[in-house]
Amino acid sequence: MIALVTGGNGFVGRYIVEHLLARGDHVRVIGRGTYPELQAQGVETFQADLSLPEAAAVLARAMRGVTTVFHVAAKAGLWGRYDDFYRANVSATQRIVKAAIRAGVPKLVYTSTPSVVIGDDDIHGGDERLPYPTRYLAPYPQTKAIAERYVLGQTEIATVALRPHLIWGPRDPHIIPRLLRRARRRMLFQIGEGMNLVDVSYVENVAEAHVLAAAALSERSPLRGRAYFIGQERPVNLWEFIGIILSHAGCPPIRGKIPADLAYRLATALEFVYTTLRLRGEPPLTRLMVHELSHSHWFSHEAASHDFGYVPRISIEEGLQRTFAQFAEV
Repeated sequence: MIALVTGGNGFVGRYIVEHLLARGDHVRVIGRGTYPELQAQGVETFQADLSLPEAAAVLARAMRGVTTVFHVAAKAGLWGRYDDFYRANVSATQRIVKAAIRAGVPKLVYTSTPSVVIGDDDIHGGDERLPYPTRYLAPYPQTKAIAERYVLGQTEIATVALRPHLIWGPRDPHIIPRLLRRARRRMLFQIGEGMNLVDVSYVENVAEAHVLAAAALSERSPLRGRAYFIGQERPVNLWEFIGIILSHAGCPPIRGKIPADLAYRLATALEFVYTTLRLRGEPPLTRLMVHELSHSHWFSHEAASHDFGYVPRISIEEGLQRTFAQFAEV
């Protein structure tokens, strides 16, 4: 395989690159940096801001001879300007897909998110028949949904979307560091009753899922034009899972509990203030944050298992052990 990984130096992208290299594949990455560590491993690197039109020329060079594109790069977050998310998640995706089609690349694996189907209600064991909701609580899931639908609607290239939920593991720059910072500042409170179940996804399993999906994807395979949920062997109680992370990292326990409806009202007010006054940074509470921390959202992974053989090879317990080896000193 000759693979191009967008965002190949990011959290998930780097694990995909390492998985491909271990198989002996030829790997290229494209992103904003130069990535000397990847170059030292034999990875070809291309530098471009994919959200800008000027990236098209670099993409044309990067796509030559490529057999599979892994489009992992995205702007994630609970808060921010819609236009920024749109450029990074929609415009960039459209630019990448068009470049792949022009270069004759046969297939593209898109890294999506279960957030594209999360609405107002709890989800227990939902599958790929879940519809897109009529409204979203933040620009991130909204723009990822637009991009996913665009990718899966292509007819000139075989595409598939993967929806891993709450990705964590060694080198995590997002979820775990954020939790630890809040806990150490005594700013982490349980939202809701603490009974909500969620899917979590260990990063090495997510990387392997991408490679398995790419291998099974073809012009006539059942994967083409479909999205798949990816997760672990079972959902976890979110607040128990957070407690385990805090304990092993030597952080203070969760301070107390806030009712979900009160937290949602506070988040709505804070978002209004930050938007009206154009304050910098992120509100301490957002509606999307409150919803994610107080609702159940876990999914069936049977379709991924059946169609391309995905199983979470690394269990939750083993993943936690590997992760704590890094975060014990964070």
